[in-house]
Amino acid sequence: MANEFEKDVQSKRNDLIDSGVGFVVTFGFFMTIFIIAQVIEFFGTR
Repeated sequence: MANEFEKDVQSKRNDLIDSGVGFVVTFGFFMTIFIIAQVIEFFGTR
């Protein structure tokens, strides 16, 4: 017998799309921190 949650899923979207969006958002967050750190280091050495 199937699980009751498998029959009535909340979201029918593809999990690959959600995983991709999560990866891009996380990557963008850390890239932003890295860029800010590079800018601070660049102007800190002048």
